Amino acid sequence: MEPQLNHAFSVAHEEGKAYWFDRNLMEIKATGAETNDVFSLIEGWHPVGYETPLHLHRNEEESLYVLEGEVIYTIGEKTMTGKAGTFFYVPRNMPHKFKVVSADPARTLTMLTPAKGLQFYIEAAVEADERKLPPATLQPDIEKMMAASQKYGVEVVE
Repeated sequence: MEPQLNHAFSVAHEEGKAYWFDRNLMEIKATGAETNDVFSLIEGWHPVGYETPLHLHRNEEESLYVLEGEVIYTIGEKTMTGKAGTFFYVPRNMPHKFKVVSADPARTLTMLTPAKGLQFYIEAAVEADERKLPPATLQPDIEKMMAASQKYGVEVVE
């Protein structure tokens, strides 16, 4: 069956499905079903001090655009600081991590190319009860994250 990409769509603020992934809020802006599996797009809110582990994606590239706040992003051997308006590109198989270093939470747009990488985040997350950062009492389900990591080619390096 020939895929069809002959429709336009938009997703307004707070219209995308919301998830809590680790200590973050994710709002899905575009899925593979909507983009002919070309890309997926996530708007993320990240708490002050939040840091990802050093990891890589075997199956997709990741692009991150900082909307608010400030992050330090390590990609391979490069460490860069990004404030609002900064764009980062991460090739597949390249170890990377970021840390929120601003006094306020950071807000980002993350594009995964191709789109399938979005499923890792959805399967490792829980649906958000409200559109705000998750409560401090909500702990990530490490077993669920590890299972999703193996399934979607996300590897924690450190």
